[in-house]
Parts: sequence; C-alpha cells; structure tokens
Amino acid sequence: MPAITLPDGSIRQFDGAVTGTTIAAAIGPGLAKAALAMEVDGKLRDLSASITEDAKLRFITRRDPEALEMIRHDCAHVLAEAVQALYPGTQVTIGPSIENGFYYDFARNEPFKPEDFAAIEAKMRDIIARNDAFVREEWDREDAIRFFTNKGERYKAELIQDLPKSEIISIYKQGAWTDLCRGPHMRGTGDIGTAFKLMKVAGAYWRGDHRNAMLSRIYGTAWRDQKELDAYLLQLEEAEKRDHRKIGKEMGLFHLQDEAVGSVFWHPKGWRLYRTVEAYMRRRLDIADYQEVKTPQLVDRKLWEASGHWEKFRENMFVARVEDEDEKDRVLALKPMNCPCHVQIFNQGLRSYRELPLRMAEFGACHRYEPSGALHGIMRVRSFVQDDAHIFCAEEQIADETVRFVALLSSIYRDFGFTEFRVKFSDRPARRAGTDAVWDQAEGALKDACRIAGVEYELNPGEGAFYGPKLEFVLRDAIGRDWQCGTLQVDFVLPERLDAEYVAEDGSRRRPVMLHRAILGSFERFLGILIEEHAGRFPLWLAPVQVVVATIVDEAAPFARQAAGALQKAGVAASLDLRNEKINRKVVDHIDQRVPILAVIGRREAEEGTIVLRRLPGRDQETLKLADAVALLAAEATPPDLRG
Repeated sequence: MPAITLPDGSIRQFDGAVTGTTIAAAIGPGLAKAALAMEVDGKLRDLSASITEDAKLRFITRRDPEALEMIRHDCAHVLAEAVQALYPGTQVTIGPSIENGFYYDFARNEPFKPEDFAAIEAKMRDIIARNDAFVREEWDREDAIRFFTNKGERYKAELIQDLPKSEIISIYKQGAWTDLCRGPHMRGTGDIGTAFKLMKVAGAYWRGDHRNAMLSRIYGTAWRDQKELDAYLLQLEEAEKRDHRKIGKEMGLFHLQDEAVGSVFWHPKGWRLYRTVEAYMRRRLDIADYQEVKTPQLVDRKLWEASGHWEKFRENMFVARVEDEDEKDRVLALKPMNCPCHVQIFNQGLRSYRELPLRMAEFGACHRYEPSGALHGIMRVRSFVQDDAHIFCAEEQIADETVRFVALLSSIYRDFGFTEFRVKFSDRPARRAGTDAVWDQAEGALKDACRIAGVEYELNPGEGAFYGPKLEFVLRDAIGRDWQCGTLQVDFVLPERLDAEYVAEDGSRRRPVMLHRAILGSFERFLGILIEEHAGRFPLWLAPVQVVVATIVDEAAPFARQAAGALQKAGVAASLDLRNEKINRKVVDHIDQRVPILAVIGRREAEEGTIVLRRLPGRDQETLKLADAVALLAAEATPPDLRG
C-alpha cells in the first residue's frame, strides 16, 4: 500500500501499485487535465510509470520549469518522425533538448536545407494534432539491436550496443513510430503544442568525431505558447542587430582570419577599448589589495601532471615537443590556465600566516584548443586573456574573502552597465580530484561563505571544477540573455598536490586554501558581451572614439585642430573630420560608426571660439565655449572609478 506524499504535506494511500495518471485523477479533474509528468522522490518520470512504494510526488504542469525541457525533448521526437515520413531512408541518430530548443542529427545522402522546413513543420503539426500517446517499453538488448538493424537504423543499433550492460533498454513509441530513449516524456504528442519553429541546419560528425560520418543536424526551438515563441524570435532578431562580429567589422574594432584560427587581430580602436577595460580593472584590483604577477606561457608537462590538469585537460592543451640541451625530448604546453603557475610564486620562500590572505592577480594569456565548429567570433576563441586571480588564505578566511569578492564583482558589473546577475552553485563533478571528505569540506565552506555574504544561489549539480566547487555569476544583458562571466572556486586540492604551505601562528605547517576567482572571465568574451550589450554605442568612458570634431567649412579647420588638441590634452579620445563633405553626410557617417558625440564647428563657431555638441544618434545639441565643452566632456569621459 504505497503512501504518496504531496507537496502540501498531505498523504494519499493506495491499495497497490499506482500510476501518476491515477493519482492525478484521484485528486481532481483539473489536475488530471493539467499534469504532464511527475517527479517521484526527486526524479522525473512519465505519468504512466508505476509507483510501488512510499514516495514523495510532485506533478509537472505546463508552467513548471521542467515542462519546457520536456516540450523540447518531445518536439525532437516529433521532428524525427516527420523527417522519416517525408524522406524515406533517412536514419535517425540522437536528438536532445538544448538551451532554448532542440536538435536532431540525421544520416542522409543529401543534407537538409532551410527550404525543407515548411514541409517538415507541417508534418510535425499533423503528428501533434494526432496526439499519439508516448508509450514506454523495456526491451531485451539483443532484440533491440536486431529491431533497429533490420530497419536499417545502424546508428541506433550502435548506440544500444555501446550502452553499459547494466543499462535498461527503454523504447518509446508514438503511434507506429519507435525510438530509443531514456525518457521521460509527456503524455502524448498533443502536449507539445504548436509554439515551435525549425531554425537552421548544420553539419555534425557522428559522436562528435571528425573521423566519423558527417550528419545533417536540424535545430529547432520550442516554447510553452506562441507568446513565448514570438518573444524569443524577437530577441533573436535584436541579437542579430547586436552581433559583435558585425558591429566589430563596421566599427573597425577587430578581425579574425584563417591563418590564426581562434585568435583576435585587434585594430587601433578595438585595442583602445581593450586597454580602457584593462586599465580600469587594474585600478580596481590595486585598490582591492591584489598583487599583480606575470607567469610564463610555456610550462613543462611535469607541472601539469603534478597539478592534475594533464589528466583532466590534456585534450584542450596545445603541446610542443622540443629537444633540450641534453638531447632528451621535452614536452611543454601553452598554459590553458594560470593557477599552477601562481602556486609556484607562492612557494618561493617560506610564507607566514601574517601574509594571508595573499591575493595574486594576473591578466594571464591562455590558450585552449576549441574545435573549429565551437568557435564564435571573439566570444569563443583559442587564445584569450583572463582577469585571473588566486587568493591564498586560511580556511577561516574563506567567508570574509567571499564577502569582499562579491562586493567587488557587483560594483564592477554596475560600472559596466550590468545591474542584474544571478549565482549558480556548482558542486562536485563525476571526474574530479580529491577525496569525498575534502569535497565535503570545500562545499560546506563555500555554502557557509554564501550564507554569511548573503548570496542566494541555485544549484548547478555536477558542474564544479575538477579540484573544487564554484560559484558562477551569470549576467543578464539588455535583451534578456544570460552570460556566465565571474566565478569563485574553493580549492583544497591544488595546494596539496603542489605542496603549498605556510607557517601558522602556532608554528605548525599548514596548507593554504586557494580561491580561484575571475570577474570578467575572458577579456575577449567580455568585450564581445559589452559590444552586444551596448550595440556598439558605448557609454562615453568606454567609447574608442569619444568625440569627433567636424568642420562645416574649410575656414574652420584651424580652430577645429585647436579644439581637438584641447580635448586630447584633457584625456578625451577625440579625432578630426576635416573632409570636404556636407555636415549631414558627416553626421550619418559618424552615427554609423557609433560615435557618441559630434563637436561641430562652422565659420561662426570658429570666430566666437565655441563648438556645437551633438549627442548621436539624437538631434539634441548645445553650444558651449571651447573651455566649457572640454571641461564637460573630460568629466563625462572619466571612468566610473575615478569620478569624485
């Protein structure tokens, strides 16, 4: 007689095994209609699944966060059925839900094209309208392999063959169509609704291996209702306008090319933006009592083996094999992160507890191998710089350092125009270094620090670093997109592996705790985020060109040069436009270049010693004496941390 405990604490008892469908109906017709799936003792399951023992149960309805992922998962299945109905002979492979949607990979001689989408979407709507039930069955492994092999589905057969022997082979049917899937699913295809859209096609290697066959991947998006879908499509439209690659090219900030895949060529204006951000961050770190260091690019594999990175991260490292003086091969790696090198600085000399916390910062150039298909403008690159820092401290100092770090991070994000962020707590991953006891200690310390710092977080299971749990700070941008930038990680493992120690107050030798932290993360990625956040129209202190002094007539050129010189002397990034063009043409050109302020000088202004300030792209303008304009613009162009 299973006793079912509901979220409100009430208990329902049943005479024998019972399904979620039966329980929902027993509670009421409203719930029976709304329930799509259920969570049993914390695990999502089909409503049709049988519950045989006492359990805690929560029903999943369309408004619950879990429903969105299920809608997308089920939509992938419907996509696969539609494709096979329209294009016989196509093999299905895998089709997961992903952020904002889903995809399915198909094996077909001819790749799909966007022109195919209309027919596929129409067929998907037919399948959804049929509202076929999702029916789960458990099959014998050999029977399942034989079934898919006989159908010509060799990819499905291979997946089953490679599953662990202990894995239950679960098959889902929707009408006459059958697929291998762990589940769970909603009740039937009708629960998906019609708020979906196929988005793009791409090539994808089977199992992500370039040695395998190239598959045709169809991406789609799916939402609870049409309103959500329309909002997402509008966001995509706005994101396309803000694409940092497009804006970067238009503004002449940077470029990328095949001869240096995954590395950025910064142009003068882009490098000025970069240096402005770097200088700001350096000032903030100096005031926050960080000590800046610089460590080597090439480091012997022995250090990476000692730290554990060689085992966990080798496939992402660029490696060079060299012949040293004694003619023995030596393997060096371009550093993918800075932490082991910072421990080497800490280990020089005997450290005292009086030196802790020791905050060591580096704008560290790192290199990581990213597959070419994963690269994305300057957001995802192979060569990047981190605003990296490591805080060596005693365990009892973790909470205070967390409070300090969160305050610093919050202030910096506000200065860049980000007022909203959320925090994820990422705990131990499956592949990790250190004992469970050490992880218990590290996770407990970080949770205590969050409580003291007043940091509310959502759990991000299994996503910690291999050496410790971490907090991830996720920014929300102007059009509602999330970007994970900052991080704080508590590490008891690396100090042990790399033999870091200090002399405690009682004279004993102790291991420091190592807090890995970043605020911007990758400079390149953060600058890409900034470009898209502001659509290239930066606040004045960040703008690569802050003011353009433009003439209306040639006679104004001498005074224009004087004005530009005065602005530059005051620290304003000013340039001249003396072209023999009409002023309206110049206005349009500088709006396109996203210049914040145009200082216009005509014959009268030159005679009177004034300039007309026009804030682009608007039409508002004011006339000021040159000295007053210089003082005003210099004050506005001052970085936030230097303002009185």
